[in-house]
Amino acid sequence: MSSYPDFDRFRLRRLVERLVDAGQCEVREDPVDMIDVAGALDGNARAVWFRNLQPEGSELVGNVMGSRERIALALGTTPERLTDVVRDRLGRPFAPIEVPAGDAPVQQVVEVGDEADLTRLPIHLQHGLDGAPYISASLDFTVDPQTGWTNVGARRMMLRGRREAGVDLNAPSDLRAIYQAAVARGEPLPVAYVVGLHTADYLASVAATPAMDELSVMGALRGASVPVVKCVTNDIRVPADAELVIEGYLDPRGLCEPEGPYGEYIGYYGVLKRNPVFHVTAITRRHDALFQTATIGGRSLARTDTAQLCAVKTEAALWSVLQHAVREPRQVYCTPSCGGMYNARIAMRQRYPGEARNAIAAAFCSTADVKHVFVVDDDIDVFSDEQVDWALATRFQADRDLVVGSGFRAVPLDPSLQGAREGGKAGFDLTKPFGRADGIEFVVPMPPTYTARPVQDLREALEGGARTFLELMELRGTRDGRDLVRELEQLYSAGVLERDPDGKYQIRKETT
Repeated sequence: MSSYPDFDRFRLRRLVERLVDAGQCEVREDPVDMIDVAGALDGNARAVWFRNLQPEGSELVGNVMGSRERIALALGTTPERLTDVVRDRLGRPFAPIEVPAGDAPVQQVVEVGDEADLTRLPIHLQHGLDGAPYISASLDFTVDPQTGWTNVGARRMMLRGRREAGVDLNAPSDLRAIYQAAVARGEPLPVAYVVGLHTADYLASVAATPAMDELSVMGALRGASVPVVKCVTNDIRVPADAELVIEGYLDPRGLCEPEGPYGEYIGYYGVLKRNPVFHVTAITRRHDALFQTATIGGRSLARTDTAQLCAVKTEAALWSVLQHAVREPRQVYCTPSCGGMYNARIAMRQRYPGEARNAIAAAFCSTADVKHVFVVDDDIDVFSDEQVDWALATRFQADRDLVVGSGFRAVPLDPSLQGAREGGKAGFDLTKPFGRADGIEFVVPMPPTYTARPVQDLREALEGGARTFLELMELRGTRDGRDLVRELEQLYSAGVLERDPDGKYQIRKETT
């Protein structure tokens, strides 16, 4: 038993307790009705832990991943280093470790058949026009029959009854391909939906990685092997340290039942669609399971779980292609306020003319669904809206620095497409003209910093070369400056003083 992993190390409840200690999660001890959950989470800068949801008195947490700070805290890093850490960990997968059912905390309570009732879980209505309450923080686990590997994805579930739910499979995905193959064979597809996991597991579910068993990808993001246990009613392995598992299957009828509408991650509603039906065969959980909900739509996209996860995913995908396209990428940031995928910022050091355009082209062709790319020099902080706005205002000319392309694969949910499957992309080259970065017109004005020097006569100081006004102040030993103006006045009157093209003071050449 001592060789077993620590089942609490990556437990959601332990993570939430850390968020509370860090001031990143508020705790609601008072009774809260299910209809009021979404309002308490919408636009909230912190996660919220509901300890007494009515009428059952159940526990629910939301917004766990709704800020870059909270995601970074979960991975033990800083917001600025987050993408670097994710990228580094993805390169070091850990194979899962299987544990016996009797030792798996997620199977402490087992409900099979008619006992398994989705309507007894704290699943709330998230948006006013949603088709029904949704499970929004579930990860789906399936086994690909062709490879034997576990596939992990992030998909919502709309309640249809006590043991049925609709599952969104309209977008291209590995699960959709696996399901379509099962439909072609006329077979149901076993699936397990896991609710209540560590933030690293959610990042793993959306990360773009080489083909492998995605339980190993979860291990990579955790930095440790994932303890897994076989489900009660199928052969899928799921994290043994999760809070709750919903086992079942997608029926073989295909995209047959209406699902939606739903408030999507782009900030608008997704329309009613035809989707498969999931049938519950069992629900297993911890004795003190903490249910989880994810924030997705609304006006405050930057404070939703989905936008923050998408942003980190997009940044990691962009960095992978930038390393091959340009010599020195420095920073990548995707704004969560755009939904975490549409507007990307890239800071780089240009070593050759045209590298900014290479970066734009690479971003267009990456696996990320980026529409707009903003490339800046490495003196710009891509996390700062103020600095990027300044670069756009002072380093960009639309007729010279705008790169536009069309006919790219697009995300169908984007309403600006008006139903099209292909769309346009735009790149904004906000870098300084190559080779002119050191010109005074691109030097940022800063307050003067005075450094005392050995005092010299003014004429002697000027004969040593062209000097700025500040340098002359230092060489004359004055911290005032007005007295230096009086001295310069005398040289002007004598006709021996001039200014060079950068505005520095010097003695006229013909007088030396």
